[in-house]
Amino acid sequence: MTDWLPKKAIVIAELSANHNGSLQRACDTVRAMADSGADIVKVQTYRPESLCLDVDNDYFGKRKAGLWKGRTLWSLYQEAALPYEWHQPLQALTHELGMAFFSSPFDLEGVDFLETLNVPYYKIASFEINHIPLIDKAARTGKPLIISTGVADDKDIDLALKTCFEAGNTNVALLKCTSQYPASLNDANLHMITDMQKKFNVPIGLSDHTMGSLVPMTAVSLGARIIEKHFTLDRHDGGPDSAFSMEPDEFRDMVNQIRNVESCLGKVNYSVSEQDKLRRRSIFYCRDRSAGELIGEEDIKVLRNGSGLHPKHMKSLIGATLTRSVNVGEPVLAEDLDKKDFLQQ
Repeated sequence: MTDWLPKKAIVIAELSANHNGSLQRACDTVRAMADSGADIVKVQTYRPESLCLDVDNDYFGKRKAGLWKGRTLWSLYQEAALPYEWHQPLQALTHELGMAFFSSPFDLEGVDFLETLNVPYYKIASFEINHIPLIDKAARTGKPLIISTGVADDKDIDLALKTCFEAGNTNVALLKCTSQYPASLNDANLHMITDMQKKFNVPIGLSDHTMGSLVPMTAVSLGARIIEKHFTLDRHDGGPDSAFSMEPDEFRDMVNQIRNVESCLGKVNYSVSEQDKLRRRSIFYCRDRSAGELIGEEDIKVLRNGSGLHPKHMKSLIGATLTRSVNVGEPVLAEDLDKKDFLQQ
């Protein structure tokens, strides 16, 4: 598959509902995202009718448990939705600050709208994993898709990827996600990242709802190429998503730690510098000997300096004739000897 991502993990700051109904707060949050080291700003594009009906029944009525207990879905999404008319000014500000801007559309109309903004990517949220018409429409734009898998089994993921590929789009990444808000460390299951890399053969990232930086840092060490975290100016200000969002200082610390993890991981390199080779062992003379004499076991020794012949030649040197006089402390060199066949061993 096409590897369309940079080598360094990209860090996405998710605005979600943390605008708290204020464009000014949304703009201030985007500025804080830039200051905190985010690479990309992500928003969500929907209206309440994109997701539910304004009906108080068992399907769409008041939540009976969880973070949004007592809220109807309609009222929750009314509060959380980012107005369409805010997208363009937020995109312009994001670009001015040197970051990319994209979104999660939740309906077909959202894709059409985001195309007018020419966003560079599309995110498919976890709960949209089986919205095949949405995935197909987003894939046919030709833009890369980032698909979250928080409520997906392997068959759901296979179908989502098949939909993208049949639409002619192979620029797809999957995000390991635990769709609990907030999520616990015990539910992170980060071994899924390496398994997903093998199973689905596309770049894998993480959409994280745990508190703190431990899970994102661990994910990067396991090969995650994308990290997405919700971002808020201040959790105490409230809002539907504030409880599991990162504040600016926390986000900045996470980015720094991710970059430190990447530095520690480095690259695969089995080469040894010439300087380091001199720090290893090689064969030295431990007695003065004259030209024409034969080397005995007591004449040579393996010592810690790499200037002489490799220690693997130690046995084959016994009985070789010296072509020059040598002194104790000199490295054994091939040109000192008349017996060259040991060099083939």
